[in-house]
Amino acid sequence: MREAPLRAGLWLALALLGIGLVLPLGTVLLRAFEDAEGGFAGLANILAYARTPALRLAAWNSLWTAALTTLLTVPLAFLYAYGLTRACLPARPAFRAVMLLPVLAPSLLPALALITLFGNQGLLRGMLGGGSLYGPAGIVAAQVFYCFPHAAIILSVALGMADARLYEAAAALRAGRWRVFWTVTLPGARYGLVSAATVVFTLVVTDFGIPKVIGGQFPVLATDVYKQVVGLQNFNMGAVVGLVLLLPAVGGFLLDRWAEGQRSATLSGRAVAYQPRPRPARDVPLLLLCLLVAGFLLGIVGVACWSSLIRFWPWNLSLTLDNYDFTRFDAAGWGAVWTSVRMAAWVALLGTPLAFGTAWLLERGAPGGLLPSVLRFVAGLPLAVPGLVLGLGTILFFNHPANPLGILYGTLGLLVLNSLVHFYTVPHLAAVTAIRQLDPEFEAVGASLRVPALLTFLRVTVPICLPAILDIAVYFFVNAMTTVSAVIFLYGPETKPASIAVVHMDEAGQASAAAAMACAILGVTVAVKLAQLAMAGVVERATQGWRAR
Repeated sequence: MREAPLRAGLWLALALLGIGLVLPLGTVLLRAFEDAEGGFAGLANILAYARTPALRLAAWNSLWTAALTTLLTVPLAFLYAYGLTRACLPARPAFRAVMLLPVLAPSLLPALALITLFGNQGLLRGMLGGGSLYGPAGIVAAQVFYCFPHAAIILSVALGMADARLYEAAAALRAGRWRVFWTVTLPGARYGLVSAATVVFTLVVTDFGIPKVIGGQFPVLATDVYKQVVGLQNFNMGAVVGLVLLLPAVGGFLLDRWAEGQRSATLSGRAVAYQPRPRPARDVPLLLLCLLVAGFLLGIVGVACWSSLIRFWPWNLSLTLDNYDFTRFDAAGWGAVWTSVRMAAWVALLGTPLAFGTAWLLERGAPGGLLPSVLRFVAGLPLAVPGLVLGLGTILFFNHPANPLGILYGTLGLLVLNSLVHFYTVPHLAAVTAIRQLDPEFEAVGASLRVPALLTFLRVTVPICLPAILDIAVYFFVNAMTTVSAVIFLYGPETKPASIAVVHMDEAGQASAAAAMACAILGVTVAVKLAQLAMAGVVERATQGWRAR
């Protein structure tokens, strides 16, 4: 295949990521050093931030609540993942499915459910002993629900990569179970623990939805960015707070990349998969723990669904479907859900071929030079950028009077571009992993037969990688449906997503309607995930049958 089409494809991907990511981030950086008139202010804004007690307090609150959530979530996720991978549990697929529920729901759903239970008018508010849910207690509790599956997935992978030969050697040496756990299991999963901790910490620091709904008067960095931009119209100080919010995210990203590299280096090509044997002394406690955690996850979702059916909380607890008549609470009505579905569908339809095609160009056809290296770096950058910072940069860049692309502001196209770029890195890495599993001889044989590389890509690479492509499309769709922080600054009157409608309904005191909208989002994402599972068997039989021969 000639270099010119390859370079054209790489330049196209780089241009899209540059417009949607690099230029908006550069705009945030520039605005942090400008005054209100657009002149150069030097470090004045940063010094003003450092001298403002409220902003310093928000930074400290973000850090310590994130640290506490990490300390609670990671051990719990480790035990849950340990039960799924190292114990003989019944209904293991069901436990895995329940574990993924928070991923399919908007982050505001657990906050709304906790308010129903422990808020000022909550059913179980007496259990707080006079304390208040609104503030750090509510934020941490909701974040544990929201972050749990992310940590559990990472730790399940880390524990699932164990080499059975190490355990056989330990048994031959008559090492005790606790000694094996401390000297074999934990060291083998240490990089997974580091990765899970950094992911949870970053998610909490950068999340906007939960502190907005349940934070009360407790300031954190994410809500302060929103207040500076929307409340005070102080875009320069908002840019400064955005840069501060970017620091822990970048630090966590770099630590996670290091942990990922170290983890992959520990896997030997001669490793033997570990198969647990039944042992009641271990299996029963882990089963009880998994039941308790799964019950908590299902309970939070169940409370949110029940809350969505209450006629008038908390005085009239009779059930009704009136809360799903969204036109009574928001001008967009069900149109907000349809807007989110259209946005998510476009993100999946455009993002999937972009991520997979770019990964293929970089892995199998990238010409030499600086361009592939730059594109690889930019492709990994969105994972380190909080949604609020990207959204702020997007509004500053596309709303600039001199920008000809300003016609996109307030349109569905800008929401699609923002969400595609924001969630790009994980699909790109998944595509790279899938392509690296294919033998390069496929392309070599095609070239020897004078078959065009593009035809080999369409007839061989795409069919073989179709399960991974389907995973990528669902990932794009689900995240675009549930995102709040990335689009909070970007919607227009005709393009309000459902996740933003949840925020507005909650601000207006319409808790049951907000829960109903959150449940509607969950219903859409669950339906898409079930459709993927139904298609997975057909796709695997159609495209992977040759592997069984």
